[in-house]
Amino acid sequence: MRLAPLLLAALLAATGLAHADGPILIKFSHVVAPDTPKGRAAEKFKELAEKLTAGKVKVQVYPNSQLYKDREELEALQINAVQMLAPSLSKFGPLGLRQFELFDLPYIFPSDKVLYRVMDGEIGQRLFKQLEPRGMVGLAYWDNGFKHFSANKPLRKPDDFKGVKMRVQSSKVLEAQMRALGAQPQVMAFSEVHSALQQGVVDGTENPESNFYSQRMYEVQTHLTLSQHGYLGYAVVVNKRFWDGLPGEIRQQLGEAMRETTVFERQLADQENRKALEAIRAAKTTEIYLLPTADREVLRKRMLPVHTQFMDVIGRDLVLGTYKIAREVAANP
Repeated sequence: MRLAPLLLAALLAATGLAHADGPILIKFSHVVAPDTPKGRAAEKFKELAEKLTAGKVKVQVYPNSQLYKDREELEALQINAVQMLAPSLSKFGPLGLRQFELFDLPYIFPSDKVLYRVMDGEIGQRLFKQLEPRGMVGLAYWDNGFKHFSANKPLRKPDDFKGVKMRVQSSKVLEAQMRALGAQPQVMAFSEVHSALQQGVVDGTENPESNFYSQRMYEVQTHLTLSQHGYLGYAVVVNKRFWDGLPGEIRQQLGEAMRETTVFERQLADQENRKALEAIRAAKTTEIYLLPTADREVLRKRMLPVHTQFMDVIGRDLVLGTYKIAREVAANP
């Protein structure tokens, strides 16, 4: 989005730069529905932030791309038109932060336990350090669960993907993943996916259950394969100049609000994905197929070369470090 100079000036003037005369305003924008894990966590953060700061901070939440779409929101954050986002981890690659594409590699996280050790440990903090030169500070990693393939035909074996137009986020890794299966990747903003599926612009996509349900994709997709082939998570980020300009006590209180919210969000993501799957079943418009272990292994092997293709782009140490954590968890479950 190209912001006119006068509009930009007005937006900047309306932010926390003038908080001495009233509550500090945090505009928190995101692209998903309010009843998703991210949407509900944004509201939880608003509640906790305003409570813990005794009203010194006011959080305004804008869901469903009300302010900015996928391609616009990070630019808006960098110019302080909004102060906080929770973009999917795939969105950092197009900014040149290719290390974040670690999270896009197919089948790299065999379990939640491995995933959280990567996010909450040294690797996750190293990735957050990469954000600061781009004018952002990473506050937390939020979860939305593992992704599954959907289309208007069964997607169970590699041959089923041949020629299928699959929507992906803007990520070279995700594009390569689809090509490895013989599909045709189509980069598209999340807000446009339902209509694109309805109109046949794309044939299928990949999502956790909660996104599939909350965006009503079950109305326009006849088959859902529970493949758990990839991961969809978010990084909660804040404008660095805005964050650094806050009083230390406020930063501490907001940090505590974010820690509490993150615990809430991760538990909610698991619960909501389970509930969404049952709701999809109840709708009876989509055939749900649980991919057997043997068939999942066939898909994994077909997509495994993507790891090698991007290892040096992402960072060999990051990829191998994730492998090491997976081995450690397997040895001590």
